[in-house]
Amino acid sequence: MGVVPSTPRKNARPQDTAELLIGSFVGDKSFPLSSDFWDELLELPLSLQWPDHLVRQACETFAQNNYHTRHLAKILIHLVRCLQESMSTSAVPSLVHTKAVNAAYLSSIFLKYVIENSKGNSFEEFYLSVDEGEVAPENLHGDQNTTNFVMRGVLSFIGMSDVSSHTCLLHHELLNFLFVAMSTQLYYAPSLGPKDVHPFLDAAIVQESSLVGLVVRKLLLIYITCPHFPLNGGSDSIFSGGSQLSVLQKVGSAAANFVLNYFVGSNGEGSRSSLAEKSLLVLLIIIHYRKCIMVDEFLLDKSEDDATMDSLLKDSSYFSENPYCKALGNARDIEYKSLVVVDRMDTDGNTHSGPLVRLPFASLFDTLGMNLADESSVLLLYSLVHGNTDFLEYVLVRTDLDTLLMPILETLYNASRRTSNQIYMLLIILLILSQDSSFHASIHKLILPSVPWYQERLLHHTSLGSLMVIILTRTVKYNLSKMRDVYLHTNCLATLANMAPHVHRLSAYASQRLVSLFDMLSRKYTKLAELGNDKMLINESTSIDGENVTEEDVSTELHIYTDFLKIVLEILNAILTYALPRNPEVVYAIMHCQEVFLPFKNHPRFNELLENIYTVLDFFNSRMDAQRMDGAWSVEKVLQVIIINCRSWRGEGMKKFNQLQFTYEQENHHEEFFIPYVWQLVLSRSGIIFYSSAINLFPVDVPLEEQEAPTVEETVKDQTGMSNV
Repeated sequence: MGVVPSTPRKNARPQDTAELLIGSFVGDKSFPLSSDFWDELLELPLSLQWPDHLVRQACETFAQNNYHTRHLAKILIHLVRCLQESMSTSAVPSLVHTKAVNAAYLSSIFLKYVIENSKGNSFEEFYLSVDEGEVAPENLHGDQNTTNFVMRGVLSFIGMSDVSSHTCLLHHELLNFLFVAMSTQLYYAPSLGPKDVHPFLDAAIVQESSLVGLVVRKLLLIYITCPHFPLNGGSDSIFSGGSQLSVLQKVGSAAANFVLNYFVGSNGEGSRSSLAEKSLLVLLIIIHYRKCIMVDEFLLDKSEDDATMDSLLKDSSYFSENPYCKALGNARDIEYKSLVVVDRMDTDGNTHSGPLVRLPFASLFDTLGMNLADESSVLLLYSLVHGNTDFLEYVLVRTDLDTLLMPILETLYNASRRTSNQIYMLLIILLILSQDSSFHASIHKLILPSVPWYQERLLHHTSLGSLMVIILTRTVKYNLSKMRDVYLHTNCLATLANMAPHVHRLSAYASQRLVSLFDMLSRKYTKLAELGNDKMLINESTSIDGENVTEEDVSTELHIYTDFLKIVLEILNAILTYALPRNPEVVYAIMHCQEVFLPFKNHPRFNELLENIYTVLDFFNSRMDAQRMDGAWSVEKVLQVIIINCRSWRGEGMKKFNQLQFTYEQENHHEEFFIPYVWQLVLSRSGIIFYSSAINLFPVDVPLEEQEAPTVEETVKDQTGMSNV
């Protein structure tokens, strides 16, 4: 395929013409940028097909010859030229759109192969400079600016061009190209260092702020509107293997998968969601990228071993500001009338200014509410409520918070069917929201007629706040039995603690679940304490919840459960201290289960907190004793006495503690969590299958075909009996 003539014969079959042109593209002859060859190559029809082994061989041949031909750089330059022409043409479909699609498509195939088969972390095998003597495009001067030129062209088209029936396919191809171009992150460890090289991501980060704002806005608008424009006709891609499964998945073609999904048996819904989903994933990649910069490499001791050197590099470097993350944080509601960009200060006193991205917050709010079953949308909501003060304030003043909270709570209810990362993100979102007092007022006012997805019992006319308490306590109990994750426990209890002083008319079931949470934690604590007190019981066969434990494990878990019990007691204290008159059901639940507190009455960590609980118990028990009662006490009669005496409750004898207030703070090296998480979503949702064996960002299962894949020569020999094509 690399040794064919470059000029097609007249009246040649389209398939023959395609083989000639692609063969010349991957071959060892270098075609200058100004050659007519590029127009002929990019005008190839999408209706042609090749078997997958030839595509794989083409990629291999291309990688071998690219150092000489520099065809990767040249086709990328032609991609930008086609995009510039596309933006200047009318809305009518034209040849230039077809050329742009093909340029993005071919670039994605061969760039992906080069990235995945790069032998070093510098990616020098890209050879992104043009030949000496070539007339380079404007603003392109040498190796360092090629990626900048390409990313500016691609991002400009995305940011400035509306999605229409004529440009829909091109938008898809460009988003696929960005996945491929930014996939260098897959081949590094999650801990970023100054030696990490991501040519296309780094180029995206240095674009001017006005373009950054346009890109962020357009990607979010595509996500919000989910544009769908049915295409008239079409067929498989030139690199589709006919009756075989998508060659994209085997070789790395970025465009073929979309074309197959779009045209073969599609009713339009898949393509509609695909464009919005790809836009969101691209946005998530770029807002979570962090560029690590060395402070002064000459100050480091070069004699240190690699591990020590890596640690020193990390300690002596810093992260540059991400303009896309900043633009997302600067997004304002389109209804906001001021045209002035106001510098704002965050909670640390840092001033924020930059491009003002205008978005319809109402539509964004509703779109998020409809899509929170999807992890990408959860991650976007987290990024907004954590990083954008205006959007957080908008959410908090909405009277229909159930739009967001109900899908969040339903997902937590079904935690066993969700990933741990998704559960973490949802709990952090709730923790952030719970930091505002207006949030609590809203959720306790909002009454839900029913909760159809809650199976344990019927919930009728339950407040959103009560449902939140029910789900959070249930999540803790699920985690205790299944995941046993301290971080998850902490976030659940922190949110409940923030809610405690503000609860209003907590339902009987929610109150019961809160007290039973203490009961469950106390039983676990007691079991651990017994083991800790009798060290003879701890041996190799000792197990808790099916896991073998050591003396050190018991001591650690005992300390953790002591803290958990203390927080639950503080939650109950906050309700009784600041909200008792309006929560008779909480009083009833405590009275009904008062025996669970007795073993801890004299515990040095809990006695002060339990003093308040027993003050309340003494008050209401004495009122009960003072009532003359014929026959047994019913629940209704007990509750009636509690409600009457709540009115006369003055809190006498209660010791006031400082209100618990938990806030969420992002960890210093949060990229070590978010970058792998985002790429896991890309791998599962983008439709592009990357070469698993080369991925270092996170552990992946290597498919059997990758483990035992024959070489190109072996594949061809098996099928033709020859060693070359």
